[in-house]
Amino acid sequence: MRQGRTRPVREFVDEFEAQHGISRGRKDALRILEKITGEDEGVKAGIARAKINFEVAQMIYDARTKACLSQSELATLIGSKQPVIARLEDADYEGHSLTMLQRIASALQQRLEIRFVPRTMV
Repeated sequence: MRQGRTRPVREFVDEFEAQHGISRGRKDALRILEKITGEDEGVKAGIARAKINFEVAQMIYDARTKACLSQSELATLIGSKQPVIARLEDADYEGHSLTMLQRIASALQQRLEIRFVPRTMV
């Protein structure tokens, strides 16, 4: 874990599941987290941000591996370096930009789609 950063939610969930003998998957784990955190809006906002960062990082990783590209190969296609791709695929990274996502989508011959969706109650 990086110094000065909060503990990633997924590490907390994994540890909680292991300590309590739970292996139900991420949706159940998020429900467990909600029970633990209660109504703390700050914690809920942190979890929401972590979830978004994780989903974007996973989306980049999935698209790259589906295209059978290494991080270095994708970096070359977008005119960047391998550490940049590694950082973008890190669930803790919070600096994803629309421009970079568009460059990646273009390099992978994909279309980037962004939408607003209603908030749901969990």
